[in-house]
Amino acid sequence: MNANTISELFELATRERFRYPYKGNINTEDLWDLDVEDLDKIFKALNSQLRAEQDESLLATVSINDTVLNAKINIIKHVVSVKLAETEARKKEAENALKKQRILELIKEKQDDSLKNMSIEELQAMIAGL
Repeated sequence: MNANTISELFELATRERFRYPYKGNINTEDLWDLDVEDLDKIFKALNSQLRAEQDESLLATVSINDTVLNAKINIIKHVVSVKLAETEARKKEAENALKKQRILELIKEKQDDSLKNMSIEELQAMIAGL
């Protein structure tokens, strides 16, 4: 979904005051506070509602309610994809922090080894230089 479409979806959601079925009803902004499992439950509920409405019709016309349901479903999909990407980024950041820490430990060990391999005279000269 391109940025224009996402922007248009969120504009529609705020102008039309979309509500989503979660412990009563919540608004679009509240979606960001939910975890992906709860968002998935809302997605499934909206998807079921959309299928039920499409099954009930004898005509192939798209109703306004179908359009709203599709918009809500696409908003949920977007929020979930952003949250999953953020989770993956945090995981990658944590992995990189661990790698960096390990590398710093190895550097310290090598520096210690380098000092251990110096002669007494070299070590005394280093002390005198401090």
